Amino acid sequence: MSMELPIGQQDQKGFMTGYLEALALVERLHRLLLDVIKDEFERVGVLEINAVQALLLFNIGNNEVTAGELKSRGYYQGSNVSYNLKKLVEMGYMHHQRCEIDRRSVRVRLTERGREIRDIVAALFSRHAEGLEGKGVISSEGIEDITASLKRVERYWSDQIRYIY
Repeated sequence: MSMELPIGQQDQKGFMTGYLEALALVERLHRLLLDVIKDEFERVGVLEINAVQALLLFNIGNNEVTAGELKSRGYYQGSNVSYNLKKLVEMGYMHHQRCEIDRRSVRVRLTERGREIRDIVAALFSRHAEGLEGKGVISSEGIEDITASLKRVERYWSDQIRYIY
């Protein structure tokens, strides 16, 4: 004989199951995105750069930024971004220059080689967007709904970090 949970607890258990499934999916999608980028770079014969570095170049785009700015935008962890920025400068994908105001801070921007990598990633994402919409995988409204929901989760998690202590 199984005991049924009251309706409120059933709803809460169902939400928790869905939440855990969504968390696992976000994690898998991130790893899959890195694999897709890696495969694209293998296809075009660019082997010295990894998927995280390519995504970093894409996210920097035409901006001139510091590692701290990338961290504060929520793109990367501290040591991870510093290591990858250093490697990208060494490989000639980025320029770096000490900030005039705060000499401890280094500003980085893409070189021509870095812009080429950014363009490869942009073309890949453009093909994916066309394919997703063209094959009916997801509509414009669907992607807007997903994005809005993920932004709300992001805000909630950010608030938890800021206000939990």
